[in-house]
Amino acid sequence: MSRLLPASSSVYLALLLGSISDPTSFSAEPDETSSPAPQIWDLESLSPPPKFSWVDEESPIRSLLYEGEPLRGEPTEVFAFYASPLTLGKDPPSENPKKSFPAVVLVHGGGGTAFAEWVELWANRGYAAIAMDLSGHRPPAPTFHPDSGKRVSPAKGGNRGSRTRLEKGGLDQGHPEKFGSIGGDVSDDWPLHAVANVIRAHSLIRSFPEVDPERTAITGISWGGYTTCLVASVDHRFRAAVPVYGCGFLYEGESVQKKSIDALEPDLRSEWIRRYDPSRHLPQCRVPILFVNGTHDIHYPLDSYQRSFDLVPGEKSIRIEPRMRHSHPAGWAPREIGDFIDQHCRDGMPLPEIGNPEVGADGKGQLSILNQVPIASATLHFTEEEGLRSKRKWTAQEAEVRGDSLHFSAPPNTANTWFLTVTDREGRLLSTSIQFEDDEAPGTRAEVGVPAQN
Repeated sequence: MSRLLPASSSVYLALLLGSISDPTSFSAEPDETSSPAPQIWDLESLSPPPKFSWVDEESPIRSLLYEGEPLRGEPTEVFAFYASPLTLGKDPPSENPKKSFPAVVLVHGGGGTAFAEWVELWANRGYAAIAMDLSGHRPPAPTFHPDSGKRVSPAKGGNRGSRTRLEKGGLDQGHPEKFGSIGGDVSDDWPLHAVANVIRAHSLIRSFPEVDPERTAITGISWGGYTTCLVASVDHRFRAAVPVYGCGFLYEGESVQKKSIDALEPDLRSEWIRRYDPSRHLPQCRVPILFVNGTHDIHYPLDSYQRSFDLVPGEKSIRIEPRMRHSHPAGWAPREIGDFIDQHCRDGMPLPEIGNPEVGADGKGQLSILNQVPIASATLHFTEEEGLRSKRKWTAQEAEVRGDSLHFSAPPNTANTWFLTVTDREGRLLSTSIQFEDDEAPGTRAEVGVPAQN
């Protein structure tokens, strides 16, 4: 049996890098991932815990300031919320002799901040959690009901107008800081600051006495997912990483960031890609990683997402949800994020392991599934439309689960993009890698297919 366009094959890369008629698709410029990644961040110097001070060390959700990346030779500080089961008044953990908690680092997206409700969510799950602001600001402190002690405000970190600029706040998070600063003094590059300050937050939370430093994870949303891709490629101390939406190849395809990158002078454009596009760093990622995205995301389209996924050499999984919304609450909602991190930090029940789909010349397809929980359903998703991926209509077609294998009818020859999802009886959804087809590219179904075995 032969695989149709397996994600790791040279055929698959040829499809993506070759000539495609859609003008919004990838250019034929040289592959920027072929040369070694530059050494931008020094993990050794970022590993000692930074100096910090408590702003509030009494509330269930606490506030602190820690030392950030210097800006043009001047010191900066970063605001963060911190919570753990202990700060919420819960009992210490019983699963290990140290009575310590696993920890998670939470990275916000564009326009976001440190979210109090996000650290609270993870503290209620049994983790120590830290969420920093990567724009040099401080959001309003949460308030708590005097009787119940439950948090009552702010919602979603408050609006931007309610945030306070720190006296020693570093860079803001606009496009001038993210793209326009490239060239000359690197100390004013937002990506450099963001990654360094996230790693510092990791080093800080690992130093807390209630935290087990050997059981830590990171998850980020949108630009925070982008940052998570970079951090997981630099900081090997994490046990698990979950970038939501964010990925590499921002300079290609339909990414809304492409316009800002293309507006740079050619040499600066190449320099930004070389230094700060995750595609240059993900081949160094050794942290188990779960990519989470939707079919219609305009910020991080499926082409770029699959290419980023393919670059990771180690343990990896992917979850593509049809029409997943793009927001902070939508980005921290999927239960698979917590289950994946539990799997690696608390010996939790593993997520399903899904093989690559194989399709025969007879149009019958199958793949293998390894899961401790029986699979409840499976679905083939495909689109036959062209144009912007965020506007395409997708079709769903039921697949058949037979024990530890999945059987399906191949999508029609007019389908250009497809993948399968499986959902187990716990309601956990996971996907196959995304399959791309082009009539003029090598490796079409007729060329590689052999009859599938039933």
